[in-house]
Amino acid sequence: MAVSDIVTQYEDEHGQVYYKMKSHDIEVKATQNAGLAPVITYWMADKEITDSIRNLRFSPRAPSSYIQDYEEFQAMLYAKEQRAINQLYEQMSIKPKNMSSGKQVIWSFFVIVLAMLPLFIAIWLFK
Repeated sequence: MAVSDIVTQYEDEHGQVYYKMKSHDIEVKATQNAGLAPVITYWMADKEITDSIRNLRFSPRAPSSYIQDYEEFQAMLYAKEQRAINQLYEQMSIKPKNMSSGKQVIWSFFVIVLAMLPLFIAIWLFK
């Protein structure tokens, strides 16, 4: 029996009730909106389950006290969240990706000089 979109209730042959996560096949997506922090959404088979994840995480009763595989689920979810955030930042970064580390240092120096160029010109003109 499904308790929520992500938790299922089971009953063993002795009549004991226990809970497990329905699936560990969850896709985590990170997007950037107007704010500074990324927005993380959770998807299971083309269905958004973000609210179910939040309700489970912020419930008054600790999920690890009654869900058998919750620790493994949290570890998997944390790894996917970090991967999604890193992919988002790599996508938004202006750092060149096809250069060696030495060329990336030169590129970073060039970007800093380019950003400081208006300041250098203003100092030179108003001297």
